[in-house]
Amino acid sequence: MSFISRGFRGQPHNEAAAGRLPPGQYLVNDFPVLSAGPTPRTSLSEWSFSITGEVDEPKRWTWDEFRALPTETLTRDIHCVTKWSKLDTVWQGVSVDTLLDGVETSAEYVMVSSYGGYTTNLPLEDVTDGKAWVVFEFDGAPLEREHGGPARLLVPHLYFWKSAKWVRGLQLMAEDAPGFWETFGYHMYGDPWREQRYSGD
Repeated sequence: MSFISRGFRGQPHNEAAAGRLPPGQYLVNDFPVLSAGPTPRTSLSEWSFSITGEVDEPKRWTWDEFRALPTETLTRDIHCVTKWSKLDTVWQGVSVDTLLDGVETSAEYVMVSSYGGYTTNLPLEDVTDGKAWVVFEFDGAPLEREHGGPARLLVPHLYFWKSAKWVRGLQLMAEDAPGFWETFGYHMYGDPWREQRYSGD
């Protein structure tokens, strides 16, 4: 059995979308499911989200507390490292800026952690200033578990492995460190427009 769920074949991109597709990507109309390992099953009563690490004081929200935060609806293109792209995806969620409001830190990096043990690293500047959200709805419906529900990170300007599914917290760090896929040779940053798929790209 394959450790990683298989990808999907896409359709050739059309001229209208050409300027929105990073190099080497193709368009899909569906929403491929690719995951490392089994899908976590976390009930809403057990779900929580926390901010820890290099902070003056850790923060934590239950599901009800998280859902009481101000939300945003956004439309973004997404790009997977396996070369599919999906345009104009619609999400609803809480900006990471909102979650970090009032947090004092000198950290420059974040380690994202998920239920199930997955992690991925990001520069702090790439999840702030309106660049990242913790989303709980896709296309007007609650986020399905196979796509990271009840909540996932959304960092649409980077390859989609950085948008961790089943997210449970951010650990703020003074120095960068590799997450799950980065340990196995994926790029530490993951810019689709620079084709940063693997270390050395």
